[in-house]
Amino acid sequence: METGIATTPFGRRSMSLAMLAAQNASKEIPDGKAVEKWHIYRNLCEGRSIVGVGDRALAVLNALLSFYPDSELSEENGLIVFPSNAQLSLRAHGMPDATLRRHLAALVDCGLVIRRDSPNGKRYARKGRGGDIEEAFGFSLAPLLARADEFEAAAERVRADNKALRLMRERITLHRRDVQKLIEAAVEEDMPGDWGGLWRRFRAVVEAIPRRASLGELEPIVGGLAALHEEVDMLLESFMNSTNPSGNESQNERQQSYSNTDSIFEFEPALEKSTARAEPNPDGKPKGYPLGLVLKACPDIVDYAVEGIGSWRDFMITAAQVRGYLGVSPSAYEDACHTMGQETAAVVIACILQRSQHINSAGGYLRVLTEKARAGEFSVGPMLMAALRTNGVTAKMTG
Repeated sequence: METGIATTPFGRRSMSLAMLAAQNASKEIPDGKAVEKWHIYRNLCEGRSIVGVGDRALAVLNALLSFYPDSELSEENGLIVFPSNAQLSLRAHGMPDATLRRHLAALVDCGLVIRRDSPNGKRYARKGRGGDIEEAFGFSLAPLLARADEFEAAAERVRADNKALRLMRERITLHRRDVQKLIEAAVEEDMPGDWGGLWRRFRAVVEAIPRRASLGELEPIVGGLAALHEEVDMLLESFMNSTNPSGNESQNERQQSYSNTDSIFEFEPALEKSTARAEPNPDGKPKGYPLGLVLKACPDIVDYAVEGIGSWRDFMITAAQVRGYLGVSPSAYEDACHTMGQETAAVVIACILQRSQHINSAGGYLRVLTEKARAGEFSVGPMLMAALRTNGVTAKMTG
């Protein structure tokens, strides 16, 4: 352990209570404590805003640590380095002498190093007969070892704050994307509602986001966007429920009404021999959701239509073909049509196609959704809304 006697700086450098406190703290190092020097340095770099040290001073500290011969700081190996300013300047990438002196003083003022000045102010070590260093004059790294836990806590705090800030920014990005695309889709579909007013409120919140904001500044912005997002979702859900008022009951009714052989299955050869019966849909009118809304949410299915999709009948024919491309078995699709209804099953196929790169087994996924629908635990609405949020189209906003 280093000497317990306080040391003062050489020449006209004054002594301060902060320097004395740093020396006293370095006396409290537990016996046998050793910490990897670059681990301490990395923690200091991350927690520098809390410790109160600048990046240039840390560059000088890096140079000082490079003169410490061992990888671990410990009292057993000594804690004093004694390079000249010329050597330090070289390892600090040619830092000018005046700048070097200023940042060395900053390290001392921050309590990261302690001056152990010789009688003449020079830095050197005195060795004994066996070549071991008996006494050294230079900079003591004891405060780094004594405060290693403090630096690690500071780094953890900064990392946690940065993570929270990153997550907050991600939430803002998601809310911005979803609200914008949902409003654009609503305007494109001529849905009832004050979409112009919602758009102006949305832009007012977005334009108030600072370029460089703290966590506290972003929290109310996230709250405002979340409230706006929820309001838009509620309006869309209300519209979709109004176009499909019977909800799951209508699906259950359709499950029991398949009594006509004139079904969509006639357009899929793989299902022609099936004995299953399905509900006819001769006029091709939608039974739950506007076809345009579905195509905005799942535009990829249009690429598989031979002559485009102009009606629900065209949509279901295309979905039956896409079923094969996705590797969904005829029996799985047939079961889905009987359980969910033909239009809903076709919408589910379109949604699966839209997210095919994220789904390992389209057939297995469809069977899981079919079982949930059979148990009354699945509705295609949220699935369609999620697709809308991801694949909304851009439209010119007015008002």
